[in-house]
Amino acid sequence: MLLEHYFKELDIDNKPEFLDKYLNAPSLLRLKKVGCFCGMDYASKDIYDFSEYISRYDHSLSTALLTYKLTKNKTATLAALFHDIGTPCFSHVIDYMNGDYEKQESTEAFTESIITSDKYLLKCLEEDNISVVNIVKFKQYSIVDNERPKLCADRLDGVILTGIGWTKDITKEDITNILNNITIEINEDDEEEISFTSLEVATKVVEASEKIDIYCHSKEDNYMMQLLARMTKMAIDFSYLKYEDLYHENEEELFSYFSQVSNIAIKMCLHIFKNIKKRDIPELQISNIKARELNPLVNNQRLKKGTSKHL
Repeated sequence: MLLEHYFKELDIDNKPEFLDKYLNAPSLLRLKKVGCFCGMDYASKDIYDFSEYISRYDHSLSTALLTYKLTKNKTATLAALFHDIGTPCFSHVIDYMNGDYEKQESTEAFTESIITSDKYLLKCLEEDNISVVNIVKFKQYSIVDNERPKLCADRLDGVILTGIGWTKDITKEDITNILNNITIEINEDDEEEISFTSLEVATKVVEASEKIDIYCHSKEDNYMMQLLARMTKMAIDFSYLKYEDLYHENEEELFSYFSQVSNIAIKMCLHIFKNIKKRDIPELQISNIKARELNPLVNNQRLKKGTSKHL
């Protein structure tokens, strides 16, 4: 499996010892049953044919290992490990439910409360004399997270994992080439950023990112995201769930709840969600869905000149 190969290339067997105890934090372990693909692991196989299950825990760990590979910075690595700790069940589906199609950041509000409620995690941070603030405010580490279209560990890892599991255009060779051709440079905004040392590898990653953007803007994906958002909202409106439950339970549990409720509308949505065929997906008009643009550095020069509104 490519996910296993990716972790081997990230040298998982020789991961830094300080990570071990943090991997048992209850808030992080929940993410093992929160998928990277917004709950679509439970959807119609005619719409989604993922090559393997990839969880938010996997993404958290691989982003942390990628950060450590580049920086050897303990605090930045832990910030990367917990950067998705506030991810609800169904991830960006909940942004859809909240009407946040463009930025898809509406679900980030619970990050601090989840971290500060995890007594085990707080104990680990205290033992290591690491401020909770430095974990909550992970965006202070530009290698972990930065503005699009720049490249960071979170974004690069997302391209690799999505290319492995969904679009299926990232190969073993690609993984090896990517990890062997990245470094840190100082960008035009005087901040650290991941840079490629190979034009060919950079181009491959950008092409993989563009394919992901096409998939995320497809009528199939938008319909299914909207459908699960509608089902989740009904479950909350009819008091089968509380909004906060999305941040404390897991996707397996929630789909079990959906299958057991007596509400006809929810049952109908669930049946369609699990069984709809691609030919039956209707056209949807959503014009402001998040654009996943990427314009990385190659030997400290932008791959595309004059194309970014951010730089």
